[in-house]
Amino acid sequence: MHGGTTLARHRTEGERQVVRTKAAAIVVAAGALAGVAGIANATGGPQGRDIVPMAGSTDLAAALVATQQVQDGGPIRTVHAINPGSETVKLLQAEQIQAQYHVRQALQTAQDGYNVRQEAIRKEQARLAAEAEAKRPKCVKPTQGTFTSGFGARWGTSHNGVDIANAIGTPILSAMNGVVVEAGPASGFGLWVRVQHDDGTITVYGHVDTITAQKGTKVRAGDQIATMGNRGQSTGPHLHFEVWVGGSQKINPVGWLAERGVSL
Repeated sequence: MHGGTTLARHRTEGERQVVRTKAAAIVVAAGALAGVAGIANATGGPQGRDIVPMAGSTDLAAALVATQQVQDGGPIRTVHAINPGSETVKLLQAEQIQAQYHVRQALQTAQDGYNVRQEAIRKEQARLAAEAEAKRPKCVKPTQGTFTSGFGARWGTSHNGVDIANAIGTPILSAMNGVVVEAGPASGFGLWVRVQHDDGTITVYGHVDTITAQKGTKVRAGDQIATMGNRGQSTGPHLHFEVWVGGSQKINPVGWLAERGVSL
């Protein structure tokens, strides 16, 4: 009896060991297959579509149920394995998010630096423009040539300007900053240009040959507005230049120019 009992005990213990070994082998195999399938799916390999991890199949569950019943009726605890393929995908996604963040930060830093440089360039350009404007003359001689006639009585009439003679086509310049208020035909002058300046003074340029600044054009001192001609009641190619203070009072251009540092 003792021998039979011992033999039965050894047999029972051996059967339990076989059950444990089989269960462990199934779990290990399932984990390995799950890892292979996950990696294949994560890398886009064609073999990933053909592998079904046992850890996720009903076959493994059935095998565990069938083999985990022991003599005392207690089930062996189910082992849950980590899917290495899924964890790899999560890791790659996290690294991608981190990389995108650093790229955005680098781009923003570069954009900020570019904006700072552009603002510095704009300020420097504005400074240079202001310096250039400050160096520009406030008043210039309206044309180059020979002074031939002054302001006042002449030939029994009033000569309301000065005449400067030169060749046809000689550039005529705006005496100061202003706006062209008229450019076209004028009685006695043939063609003329009138420029109104910031203080309301109007300068008149008569007997011109061609007009180069149309009505409404903003001009600065020294900008060309016409060319010298011989149109209208003229004795030869010259510029007839007048100054109208307040837009209507005709004064001697010689004194007006002299007050602004220009001599004829």
